[in-house]
Amino acid sequence: MPSVSFNNLKVAFAYKSDADLKRAYWLFRLININFLVKIGPGFTNAVLKMGLPIKPLIRATIYKHFCGGETIEQCTETINNLGKYGVGSILDYSVEGHHNESDFDHSCAEIIKTVKHASGKKNIPFSVFKVTGVGRMDLLERVSSKVLLTGAEDAEFQRLKARVESICKTAAENNVRLFIDAEETWIQDAIDQMVDDMMLKYNKEKTLIFNTVQLYRHDRVAFMKENIAKARSGNYKIGYKLVRGAYMEKERERAALNGYPSPIQPDKAACDKDYNEAIKLCIENIDMVAVCAGTHNEESSALLAKLMEEKGIANSDERIWFSQLLGMSDHISFNLANAGYCVCKYVPYGPVVSVLPYLFRRAAENTSMSGQMGRELSMITQEIERRKKEK
Repeated sequence: MPSVSFNNLKVAFAYKSDADLKRAYWLFRLININFLVKIGPGFTNAVLKMGLPIKPLIRATIYKHFCGGETIEQCTETINNLGKYGVGSILDYSVEGHHNESDFDHSCAEIIKTVKHASGKKNIPFSVFKVTGVGRMDLLERVSSKVLLTGAEDAEFQRLKARVESICKTAAENNVRLFIDAEETWIQDAIDQMVDDMMLKYNKEKTLIFNTVQLYRHDRVAFMKENIAKARSGNYKIGYKLVRGAYMEKERERAALNGYPSPIQPDKAACDKDYNEAIKLCIENIDMVAVCAGTHNEESSALLAKLMEEKGIANSDERIWFSQLLGMSDHISFNLANAGYCVCKYVPYGPVVSVLPYLFRRAAENTSMSGQMGRELSMITQEIERRKKEK
């Protein structure tokens, strides 16, 4: 195994004050109660509609732990704090649920602001966006289904592609690496084609545009192999952000409802196997692939570090990154950074109420991961006790 260890909790939580740790302790205790996570969205929306002053409570608890602020400028403190410990930030404009063109234009402009803000800043190594933030999901479904679009739909799709192009062009002009997030399978083909077009256009000299691969899909390793072969023949570079996935329950339910085979792996072991195979595939092709392992899984993180060591790749090689969410898996992020690896945290931002759907979705995802919340709570408890003994 590589020399890096994830067990040093003093390193893991050095950036958190005693007050931060206490807030995290109570927050994870609540999130660990699945019932509260399930009723949370409905209850919160009802309270907000009644006009009760719940926003300050949300801002001081779940929002403060998982988000950087309401604006790019408000994220500065978080960015600087993470940067002191060698951990970069990815500003993620996490407003969801847009449906009209003016909202999509506004989101596009905001994403471009994050790209320009990242330019030249060591502590902000990536920008990121979701295609459904700049275009309608139903339209992407129709494009992915390869149905004939109406004239109005085609014009709308051209506007969507123009927004994606504008964001990618800005990233290229400012030398900023850009993640394009993966989404539901029934819209992903359209997204993959757009990302491939952008990689062909902007990844000639170096890897700037990254596609996101969800390895809880059973077809993604084959997908990656096909894309790598295509990129080799086309003489351009590929960027991959590897994640396990974010829409498992929704995918399975839709497949059952519509009578088609589930695109999701049969079990966690199969998902873990493919995730690790994807890591190996990237390292085998590191001459033309850049990779970010977006994972809270210790085994996969250790595997990537081990493969780098075996291949003689420097810990600080910027073709290889590790990434976790702000407020999660600090034992992985900060111990890797302390050992000299390239590490970044997703830092969501946006108005409190607008970011709530993102926060509740993240809470639901993480409670579904076996033992995740319990591990977080256990490590926080251990660090609180360690600090008490030091005093």
